[in-house]
Amino acid sequence: MDRLKFLNDHPLPFATLLGLKFIAASETSVKAEMVVRPELCTRPDILHGGAVMAFADTLGAAATVLNLAEGKGTTTIESKTNFVGPAPVGTTVIGETTPVHRGRRTQVWTTRITTTEGKLVAVVTQTQMVL
Repeated sequence: MDRLKFLNDHPLPFATLLGLKFIAASETSVKAEMVVRPELCTRPDILHGGAVMAFADTLGAAATVLNLAEGKGTTTIESKTNFVGPAPVGTTVIGETTPVHRGRRTQVWTTRITTTEGKLVAVVTQTQMVL
């Protein structure tokens, strides 16, 4: 299965709303980018923490889906975010998620979100339950 093609051919409505674009995908990593638009910002015009978390949650869920057995589903059961730096409006942020644990009942992923210049915006660790 071409994992990147699968993710781009089956867009999630909320990921579309965020403007998320998957750029790489494997069993052990999912990478996407998102342009910081005014409607995703707080004041002053920097990426809202909720948008950061939603971006990371989408990547962790997508990575879990790529590791599920046929007929299984997933849902987030825990998420922790460390906000490190701002992403101003107009910035493109890159998120890359990698596994901490890929088990039968749960999967844990860490997502690093950076600007295209490499400045760290946030680190998110989430646990996905396998349904």
